[in-house]
Amino acid sequence: MTHSRSEQLDNRNTRQTDQARGCLSGLFLPPLVVLCFGIMLGFLVSNLKVNDAHGQALATQDPARSSVLAPLFTPEIQYWGTDIQRWSAEHGLDPNLAATVMQIESCGNPDARSSAGASGLFQVMPFHFLADENAFDPETNALRGLNYLANSLKTSGGDARLAFAGYNGGIGVIGNSESAWAAETIRYAYWGSGIYADATNNASTSSRLDEWLAAGGASLCQKAKARLGLSQ
Repeated sequence: MTHSRSEQLDNRNTRQTDQARGCLSGLFLPPLVVLCFGIMLGFLVSNLKVNDAHGQALATQDPARSSVLAPLFTPEIQYWGTDIQRWSAEHGLDPNLAATVMQIESCGNPDARSSAGASGLFQVMPFHFLADENAFDPETNALRGLNYLANSLKTSGGDARLAFAGYNGGIGVIGNSESAWAAETIRYAYWGSGIYADATNNASTSSRLDEWLAAGGASLCQKAKARLGLSQ
């Protein structure tokens, strides 16, 4: 099909106008191409930096961010340090949180048993175990105990003090007024929250831990020390 001279000029102008509309369509205009690629590259680099910064921010909020236990914990707890880190990672917990529970519950004695029937490192009640499980086996005890602690922390919305209360008094107490908590649960939340706060600061000592030791924790640790064969 043939076109008039004016139609050919109109078509040519139309094609040039369309080519100028997109960054990659105007191949006959090298400066424009360079400019467009420059803008796109700058945009991609900017996004990569933002995403990297966001990823680093999320990493700092990881509940398992601690790689070592705070030095304030007693030697009996430090004895289990590598295991606590591994167990905590499996449950998405801060190792210092798990260490605080072990400190208060058994001071690291895998054979600890309470008058209520709780047993092992994390003093787990019998109904949390399967029929064929050994409640005093450290791996099994940690599995059941830290699973409950993780659920308590989740229920509390990440509030460590409430998580301690839930671990001691049952997760159901988290939604109750503290005035309704048992005296033991109130003490447990007090000891736990204070020790853990110091641990998150990587403190070498803790006045709250010293209070717990003076209130009866020291005898618990003596039994653990003897069980683990640590020097007196």
